[in-house]
Amino acid sequence: MAKKKIRKSVSKRFRVTKNGKVIFSHQYAGHLKIHKSKSRLRRIKEPGILKGKFAKKIKKLLGYA
Repeated sequence: MAKKKIRKSVSKRFRVTKNGKVIFSHQYAGHLKIHKSKSRLRRIKEPGILKGKFAKKIKKLLGYA
């Protein structure tokens, strides 16, 4: 039986916690920050948690399912 390969592009963007939650970092945080509100930048800074079917799909691509 061959070793299961994970998707490198997915592994760079998402990570799975000990309890099985899928965490991602928000987009639009790189540059052009001056016209974005401070509250928006604070929200972007915090990691997001994926739920539902999309989280299940990401776990499968990472070799967790």
